Amino acid sequence: MAVKSLASCIFCKIIKSEIPSFKLVETDFSFAFLDIGPLSKGHALIIPKYHAAKLHELPDEHLTDILPIAKKIALAQGVEDYNILQNNGRLAHQEVDHVHFHVIPKPDDKQGLIVGWPAKQADKEELKTLVEELVSKLK
Repeated sequence: MAVKSLASCIFCKIIKSEIPSFKLVETDFSFAFLDIGPLSKGHALIIPKYHAAKLHELPDEHLTDILPIAKKIALAQGVEDYNILQNNGRLAHQEVDHVHFHVIPKPDDKQGLIVGWPAKQADKEELKTLVEELVSKLK
């Protein structure tokens, strides 16, 4: 298992117990804890033990148990509605430069994540061109 840490990273410090946390789950690859600035009761964070700022920089083996942990936390929270959120970069609202996933209970319309979704009508020809481009890069 590859391990990478950054001394100045708050999440790396939490993993090493240099900063206290309200730990929920720990595995060989991940660490989950309650958010100290929650959007709703039970708001949790799941972080890989490998320091990477963005998802595409994280080795695949460090992604293997993040979603199963998110599922377990969501079930433990006991709410019917919740968000799983992961942001990459400042424009995408990432505040800490260490990959992390939020599990945010949505008990009602006033608590939890509040999202605007400015959907637009897509041009079908542009979508056709885009899908061909992306599929060629995914091979």
